Amino acid sequence: MQLSHPVLRASLVAASLGVTSCGGGGGGSSSNPPPPPPPPVDERLAGGDLTVFLESSDAFENPAPNLDAVDEQRHRAGDTAFDDVFVTAPSPVNSGLGPVFNNTSCSGCHLNNGRGRPPDPGQQPLTLLLRTSIGNDVVSGPFAAQGYGTQLQGRAVFGADAEATFDLSYEVSSVMLADGTVVELRKPIYTIASGYTTFPAGMTLSARAAPPVFGRGLLEAVPEDSILALADESDADGDGISGRANFVTDAVSGVLLLGRFGLKANNARLIVQNAEAYQQDVGITNELLPTESAFAQTQDDGILDDPELEAGKLDAVTFYVRSLGVPARRNIGDEQVVAGQGLFESARCAACHVPQLETGDFPEEPILANQIIFPYTDLLLHDMGKGLADERDDFAASGSEWRTAPLWGLGLTPVVSGETLLLHDGRARSVLEAILWHGGEAQSARDAVLYMSTGDRAALLAFLASL
Repeated sequence: MQLSHPVLRASLVAASLGVTSCGGGGGGSSSNPPPPPPPPVDERLAGGDLTVFLESSDAFENPAPNLDAVDEQRHRAGDTAFDDVFVTAPSPVNSGLGPVFNNTSCSGCHLNNGRGRPPDPGQQPLTLLLRTSIGNDVVSGPFAAQGYGTQLQGRAVFGADAEATFDLSYEVSSVMLADGTVVELRKPIYTIASGYTTFPAGMTLSARAAPPVFGRGLLEAVPEDSILALADESDADGDGISGRANFVTDAVSGVLLLGRFGLKANNARLIVQNAEAYQQDVGITNELLPTESAFAQTQDDGILDDPELEAGKLDAVTFYVRSLGVPARRNIGDEQVVAGQGLFESARCAACHVPQLETGDFPEEPILANQIIFPYTDLLLHDMGKGLADERDDFAASGSEWRTAPLWGLGLTPVVSGETLLLHDGRARSVLEAILWHGGEAQSARDAVLYMSTGDRAALLAFLASL
């Protein structure tokens, strides 16, 4: 251990030699100097020991720097599996695509490990999907729509039918800020243009753009008690913010667990989320979910090759996601950024986008354990108001509730993705647009931004760009 504090170092050396520290002149009572205060936490280290200092278009695609040689090899294997492009069975390599699917690989939706985007009008979605259901139970979750399940797949292999095609239009409105700036907002409207069979009555739709994948292992390692301590379901403190947990039935174990992944915190474990992505998004069965996504939808592929995912690849991809580096914060000493951080706090944005969390012991992957991280989320559900509501309940989450989105890496989104398309369906074309869509529990924070001076608003956006 290196000791840089001279008084503490001298005291410890004296103690090791059996020397008692006395007052000057001899005969005085012994006294030990107080230990030095702990060093301040470096907010640049958004992912603790997993932080990477890269600002290029591949900023979300790097291994964490705390991997040993064995883990680096595991990470590379997972990286390869994440990029695997699947093809129609039978094939000697990456076989089993479909029969219905949304994309052909993990990286096909998570471009550069970043965000998906809504389709252009007239096009079909590739990195955005539509969830569907015909009701919900708070314990068992959404009820599958007959013939369609809980997710619509818009592509199919030869000989099968895509489940549906979609039309997209936008409902446009404008908001005038206090300084006279006018911001145009657009609300996407998805309608089903065609389906392979009759749609059941009461079927709901919810568009979901793919979110970034880095940092999820750290969020998995945050102790449940730490997350529940942030909840205030009955708004006991009267601040208008009442975040609550979404407890979900794990699709594999059947156990009720704290949800922390997915846009409505509708998944508890990262490996299960990845298994569902393979099955639902790519149509690839796996060891945890060995039936086709089209099973019981009269579109089973008829090939007895399930599970289709090669043994070990689900674990490899899960480790890859867990061991990705988290991009560092930037410009933390910049005067405008510092001012913006204060405005973020005073506007009560940090009540939901909680800056700092700590991971606990995580024997499954020790690299994630005992890290101080800055994800800017509480992993809880919050009512975001009518403007963002999808009217699709998901376990305990209502149609207007969403999990607080982590903000780490936000400022690098345009670098990685080439554009800034935010919120659950990619409707917001800027951070400011995303803020102005906030309602419900976030209405007062949104209004605080609306009434900011031009300079204060610029400072707030500069702070958010530093994340």
